[in-house]
Amino acid sequence: MDNDERLIAFYRGEGFDHKGRRLEDIWALSPFWLEHTHDYIQWLFPIPEAGRFNAFAPLLTPAVQATFEREAPLRQRQQQSLDVMLDFFGLTRNGNTITAQPALSMQTHIWLKAGGHNHLRITRILRSLALCHQPDLACDFQQAVIEVGTQHGVVSETSLQYWREAF
Repeated sequence: MDNDERLIAFYRGEGFDHKGRRLEDIWALSPFWLEHTHDYIQWLFPIPEAGRFNAFAPLLTPAVQATFEREAPLRQRQQQSLDVMLDFFGLTRNGNTITAQPALSMQTHIWLKAGGHNHLRITRILRSLALCHQPDLACDFQQAVIEVGTQHGVVSETSLQYWREAF
């Protein structure tokens, strides 16, 4: 099975990532696991460029993008992946509207700091949503992280700029 087939099978719930995990398995994992494991985000939110943390991650090719465009269930499953990550980041989604959860604070949400790997994850998610034919959702997520990061005054201008230019 080639890269494209593996990624599509994974997103359809018919295949596994490089460690034998199904998409649903990742959705069920704890916030601790999501924070301390670095080889799943590339499967949930593929982009065309290889990352430095997971040499086994599939790349988002034009063929995979076309499949996401044709198949609404793939986009819906990516939205579920987004919901998992939004909860991890202390955000919530109602349709395309993304807002901070009431208990969001710098003490409880590790991404609310100057930089770090979660900022890279946010950039990847933004880019993947846009490339997988969910531009409105990408824009709403972009607006939310920029707004929350700015309100808390701790996210670096560098990270904010990456998010502004993610797609």
